[in-house]
Amino acid sequence: MRQNQRHDPTRLAGSNDRCNTWSSFALPRDMTVRPRALSGTAFATLLLIALMMGANHVAARLAFNHGVDVATAAAFRSMTTALVVTALVLVQGVSLRLTHRHRRFLPLIGLLIGVQGLCLYSAVARLPVALALLAFNSYPLWAAVWDRLLYQRQPERAVLLAMPVILLGLAMALDVLGAASGLGAAGQWGQIGSGVAFALAASATFGLAMILTQHEAGDLDGRLRTASTMAMAGLVALTTVGFQGGFHFPVAAPGWWGLAALTFLYGTAFTIMFTVLPKLGVAGNSAIMNVEPVFALILAWLILGQTIAPLQVAGALLVVGTVMVLGLRRR
Repeated sequence: MRQNQRHDPTRLAGSNDRCNTWSSFALPRDMTVRPRALSGTAFATLLLIALMMGANHVAARLAFNHGVDVATAAAFRSMTTALVVTALVLVQGVSLRLTHRHRRFLPLIGLLIGVQGLCLYSAVARLPVALALLAFNSYPLWAAVWDRLLYQRQPERAVLLAMPVILLGLAMALDVLGAASGLGAAGQWGQIGSGVAFALAASATFGLAMILTQHEAGDLDGRLRTASTMAMAGLVALTTVGFQGGFHFPVAAPGWWGLAALTFLYGTAFTIMFTVLPKLGVAGNSAIMNVEPVFALILAWLILGQTIAPLQVAGALLVVGTVMVLGLRRR
């Protein structure tokens, strides 16, 4: 397959670019730009985006707890965000010109992000929110694997060193032996197995989308790329809604608040990324947004009453810290 494309200065930092999150944001974060010193305003803005992304997943769990299903939530979130970003593309006069390569790979990237979104929300519906996001945050490992398989690129030494650390942190956070829960390994996996599988599927899918974006669409303006990706992700969610017989709306008021909040938070976070971040000089520092699971941990405790053991908190911090170091390292 084609080797890495040259970096395009029009590519927006943090325009997942979870995602992770991005994420947890919907496009791979730009890790190819050398970090530079952040202003206080820029740092606070990155933390605000991470807070909003974490809150988006907590709001999703609130909606799930009151009758909303995964496909309905993903459809509302993705289609609304696609409309917002498309409006920005038109207002800001972004060129709509696509190469043949872009036309080949953008639908595939959008499909992958659509699947990733469904899988991650499925994990959030089954696991404590912070743990679902932590398992998803293993995506740098998957990205290294896909880069090796598809483009024959050797993982960087920093990534190889980070792999066992991230895996150890995940094992602690997920309480894989059931020590913290007292259930034992079999009982613990009986409770978390399906949720972890969905989170890892989201991580693997996102890692693949990240690598394809870097190699095949990295020279495309991030705003146009994200509008296309979100539109495709929305179509994936709408198709899923159709297969399951229609939308599943909330059965109680908290569910409506959750559905409205997840849509507002996700769309607003994207709007900030495209209108504010480029003016603040955050290139290469967007990995700071990987603190999203920490915000989700706090918000899920306050809003949903979700708690995890101290050992799991330590594992969560280990994963978040390692992923942030990977994203902020100088090259």
